Amino acid sequence: MEDLNVVNGINTAGSWLVRNQALLLSYAVNIVAAIAIIIVGMIIARIISNGVNRLLLARHIDATVADFLSALVRYGVIAFTVIAALGRVGVQTASVIAVLGAAGLAVGLALQGSLSNLAAGVLLVTFRPFRTGEFVDLGGVMGTVLNVQIFSTTLRSADGKMVVVPNGKIISGNIVNFSREPVRRNEFIIGVAYDADVDEVIALLKEVVEADDRVLKDKGIQIGLNELAASSLNFVVRCWSNSGDLQDVYWDLLKNFKRALDAKGIGIPYPQMDVHFHHTKQADAAESAEPAKAEQPVQTNI
Repeated sequence: MEDLNVVNGINTAGSWLVRNQALLLSYAVNIVAAIAIIIVGMIIARIISNGVNRLLLARHIDATVADFLSALVRYGVIAFTVIAALGRVGVQTASVIAVLGAAGLAVGLALQGSLSNLAAGVLLVTFRPFRTGEFVDLGGVMGTVLNVQIFSTTLRSADGKMVVVPNGKIISGNIVNFSREPVRRNEFIIGVAYDADVDEVIALLKEVVEADDRVLKDKGIQIGLNELAASSLNFVVRCWSNSGDLQDVYWDLLKNFKRALDAKGIGIPYPQMDVHFHHTKQADAAESAEPAKAEQPVQTNI
């Protein structure tokens, strides 16, 4: 009896295969085509990803960003390949795309801060407003750039602190690069007493500046009376030097200005105020009346 049931099952299956062989052949072709699409898509994704990575590295883009972008391109191509393969086997790809779009929107809203930092990091390493080792001011945070990562930039401040700044904050603010230009200008404001001779002071300051070999004479030296302040004559001195010498030149010139002015007896005043007292007739009369009033006897009732 069992053998009869097995034979009937085989006959039924054979009959179903004969009736639906066209459908099965169509599904088999579609499945093979989908597998072929996936294999070809994986190969193309790898080729495009490697090409993007080499192109970014050739343009001196940071290796971390290059790897990230190439991986992003690769996964994007793979995603389109999978969608194409699903469509080949008869799956409604419109619904799949809708689900992926909704999921992407939800993830984007949840990680919008991180994604903005990511986009800012890509812009920073693409346009390179600063590089590793340069001294910068990023929206009020000053320090030497240690590295530029995808989401943040790490600085070392002048007092040895490690500062991590989100890339989104950097892009939205001002970027001041102190190291990019090979030469920079120093500016001094030197105040002297009002009784000093203007021409003598200008000649003395110019002599001090020209005596420093680190000052770039071909860039020009500007010295002039800049302000008639409340208690001093303020002279401005502008001169150029190499960026690496800027701070040392500033300190040395400031010290030499003080020594030169002292040697010539030219005073450097501190803030002061002259107070003048004026005596009036009423004040003199009051002063003369006070002693007479003090001499009158004092009556005391007990």
